Amino acid sequence: MSNSWTEGKRPLSVAILALGGEGGGVLADWIVATAEGAGFHAQTTSVAGVAQRTGATVYYLEMLPPGHDVDGEDDRPRVRDTPVMSIFPTPGEVDVVIASELMESGRAVQRGFSTADRTTLITSTSRVYSIDEKIALSDGRVNDAALIEGARAASKRLVADDFMSLAEDAGSVISSSLLGALAGSEALPFTREAYEEAIRASGRGVEPSLAAFALGFEAARQQGEDEANEAARAEAAAAGRPDPFATDATAQPTSMDATSDPIELSVVPGGTAATLDSNTSEKDPPNAIPGSARARAGEEHKTKQERDRNEQAGRDPGSMVGPALRDLAEQVRDLPAASRSMTLHGLVRTAVFQDKGYAERYLARVRRFADLEQDPDGDAELTREAARHIALWMAYQDTIQVAQQKIRRGRMQRIRDEAHVRDNQLMEVREYLHPQIDEIIDTMPTWLGNPLSKSQSFRRLVYITTNKGMVLNTSSVGGYTLLNVMARIRPLRPRTVRFVREQTEIDAWLDKALSIAPTDQELATEIIKLQHVLKGYGSTYEHGSESFALLMQAADDLAGSPGAAARVAELHEAALADEDGTKLKAELEADSEAASVLNSVVPGA
Repeated sequence: MSNSWTEGKRPLSVAILALGGEGGGVLADWIVATAEGAGFHAQTTSVAGVAQRTGATVYYLEMLPPGHDVDGEDDRPRVRDTPVMSIFPTPGEVDVVIASELMESGRAVQRGFSTADRTTLITSTSRVYSIDEKIALSDGRVNDAALIEGARAASKRLVADDFMSLAEDAGSVISSSLLGALAGSEALPFTREAYEEAIRASGRGVEPSLAAFALGFEAARQQGEDEANEAARAEAAAAGRPDPFATDATAQPTSMDATSDPIELSVVPGGTAATLDSNTSEKDPPNAIPGSARARAGEEHKTKQERDRNEQAGRDPGSMVGPALRDLAEQVRDLPAASRSMTLHGLVRTAVFQDKGYAERYLARVRRFADLEQDPDGDAELTREAARHIALWMAYQDTIQVAQQKIRRGRMQRIRDEAHVRDNQLMEVREYLHPQIDEIIDTMPTWLGNPLSKSQSFRRLVYITTNKGMVLNTSSVGGYTLLNVMARIRPLRPRTVRFVREQTEIDAWLDKALSIAPTDQELATEIIKLQHVLKGYGSTYEHGSESFALLMQAADDLAGSPGAAARVAELHEAALADEDGTKLKAELEADSEAASVLNSVVPGA
């Protein structure tokens, strides 16, 4: 940064962007206390705002060193006795920007607070997702790598790490670790001891705050060292010199070394969902700046982990599932290597959803695609995607599944951990439910549900009972018992209205893909991926079902034409653009109009 502030021409400026409850005000007070302890004039103001996630506030600080030395040793002229400071950051005039969350750093860049010629930008890579990101039918999350690259381009120096996790590890809040990162960045002319003294002087949560401060300090300092090392490597390479940090490659552990990471395969409902439900390869919240040595190590670890899973699935698949599923897991050996890990995940998921017999049905469905696989020794995309999407559809979301998920022990413990509930505290978990008529009928046996679906009297009764929703205390005896009874009717699920309907639709979907696979494997794969639009329940599921039907019809119409797979993929993306299928219908109408024009110009086309 410019050093004109040392001559009294302008103050040091810091902007803090934080969400409600993250301690942004405390962080600002600590920085002010640190500055005043060093003899600076300091001022902090805050401007409250509104964000889609929670209240967002911009805290702004200005700090001006004394205009003269009180001991008379400084000959610089006094600037003013009472400095006049701004109450809000000016775009292009901020020395340090601190963001408690990655999207907030993007907002700082967008507003011009962070600039490449001046600003040290300190941001946590943790995310609090916006409403728009959460309601998207597909993966609506903003690409974190793009946010970080934008922050890097718009700052003189970027300090980025998961400071939220560092704070939680220390039992503190993110303001403490961000203060440590500020100290470690050396962006302000204060010592580490001065910052720590400000924390001690506050008198509240001192020890956890100091622990989080230390973690943030080390993270920023280590990142600075890594950047210096990368610069030294680049300089050596440009000059034709050897890497100054090169080590003996023979000393590195091999993939079979005892120090290698263990193979991980989750066999519980919460664990399998992450692997099957989401595409995390590009948009996982980063723990390091993309492109850095730390980030590359993380990417290599993920790749190695998946490779090891598939290798283990070929050697001893039974060791990757529970005892009840080991005989089925052994059959996975016969599948293409690249699909084995995903198939084991699906095997566990369907068994947890229903029973072992249902898992056998899943495996038989996957095997039909493996028999038609044209790339069994390579990526085996058709079989791998079939293993994933068949499991997702077979383990559809119904009231029995919802009840089962809400009462599982792991969920309750996760809530306690996230809320930081202590052993001597009581916790209540309240579920806000709004059951619809179709969801209730779908849970009934077919002999009862089908007639009641046509009864207007029954529909009116359900509406009167449930139109305002209901609140259920899962942590109470009554609430837990109600959900537990609902979850325990799982053995009756195969007789329910929805189960019968879903199996019929799954078979029709698979038959269509299998009929196309021998001649157009890419199109068959895209048809399998169309399951992605079937999400949730209620109106969301209805809209998804409508889009799915349109996509299946479009795939049928496009079969045999050049570029059919690519066009179905485009229509798939259009279906995920909005909830009611407006963009998909517009795309299909455009295709229909184009076909009409072609037929009018070229008869019989």
